[in-house]
Amino acid sequence: MAGAMLKKVNKICQIVQLKQVMKRWKKISHRPLNDPEHPPSGCFSVLVGYEQQPFAVPVLFLNLPVFDGLLKVTEEEFGLRGKNYVAFACDVSFFSYILKCLHKDEHKYGKLSLEQFATMFADAVAAKSDSCKGQDVNALTTTLLQKA
Repeated sequence: MAGAMLKKVNKICQIVQLKQVMKRWKKISHRPLNDPEHPPSGCFSVLVGYEQQPFAVPVLFLNLPVFDGLLKVTEEEFGLRGKNYVAFACDVSFFSYILKCLHKDEHKYGKLSLEQFATMFADAVAAKSDSCKGQDVNALTTTLLQKA
């Protein structure tokens, strides 16, 4: 009886530790990076926008349709350059919005394409102001990066 109770306590401790690790991972991967040359374990570096703001993105996100779309747009516009990072030709606030959605519910938002995210973002911004009404993916993802 005591052995079964001890096993349950150990399992609960493992679950709590795993939950803490996941919270730290999400926190690290959601914030901008200070050093794009050395991303946290399980992440890759992304430079975003004209400002080339660095972000750490979980490697698992690379398989999602939105990242496939971002890679295609960036490759068409600028080619893929960089040793330890990828540069995305999109607005920093748009990219932050994508990460926020994916961290909130990867299962729900992970199936969305770049165009669907652009529509959601434009609708969210339009709800706050009229400045983004009618913007398409090209308006959010082109000519924002300097050629390296």
